Amino acid sequence: MITTPTPSMLRALPAEHRQRLMRVAREVAFPQGTRLFEEGGRADRFWITRTGTVELDMRVPGRRPAVIETLRHNELVGWSWLFPPHVWHLGSEAVTPVRAYEFDATAVRLMCQDDPALGQAVGLWVGEVLAHRLQAARTRLLDLYAPYGAGSVG
Repeated sequence: MITTPTPSMLRALPAEHRQRLMRVAREVAFPQGTRLFEEGGRADRFWITRTGTVELDMRVPGRRPAVIETLRHNELVGWSWLFPPHVWHLGSEAVTPVRAYEFDATAVRLMCQDDPALGQAVGLWVGEVLAHRLQAARTRLLDLYAPYGAGSVG
């Protein structure tokens, strides 16, 4: 499966907005096999990967969770924190040891509320990531579960 990287914070946000967000970041590490979040859980934080690999997965009734996308260096892990009701739409697991920057979702939402330019930039960035993830989920689920050729064009 060919994938394009999701928009990184470095490319998506102006330097001044990145700097403001990084002031509230904290460095964290997750051992291999750690579940960062579960589908349906409370989305109260998000991460930007520094090193390692994280998989996003989705529950499929009667089957193992389907891996939707693999995230690596400088990618956003988690978008559900931005949109009410702030509940995870996917699950996430560290496939390798992971180092990341962790952000408190409430603090970032308040920063965005107080600074409309920051809020717009973050909203556009997360929206781009969300659009990318939706397409990745659609493609992956067609690959896994559609009859042969159902996802092909023409």
